[in-house]
Amino acid sequence: MIRKNHEMEKEVREKMRDGTGSVEVLHIFRSRELKGRTRLFARLLLPAGSSIGFHRHEGEEEIFYILSGTGVVSEGGPAASVGPGDAVHTGDGAGHSIANPGPGPMELLAVILVY
Repeated sequence: MIRKNHEMEKEVREKMRDGTGSVEVLHIFRSRELKGRTRLFARLLLPAGSSIGFHRHEGEEEIFYILSGTGVVSEGGPAASVGPGDAVHTGDGAGHSIANPGPGPMELLAVILVY
């Protein structure tokens, strides 16, 4: 199956997971279209100053792959800077948050796999 960019569903989530600002979610494929146990397969765009608040992943794991821009990830301890080509993996009840302090947008691929 080929999905053209203009066919993908786009939504904007305000204060995602009690974060700040807005996050644009471009659903590349919806879970109902995939045979694997996938809850999310999307490109996320975080404008400067926006974030996804701290949240836990019980019974699932989430992978962020940073495509462009820079951000800060917290996994409950000291925050770490991330940039293009970096990946973050969180699961087994662990939690994380991600923020874009700016100055430009940050774009990442997000995948949530269900156990």
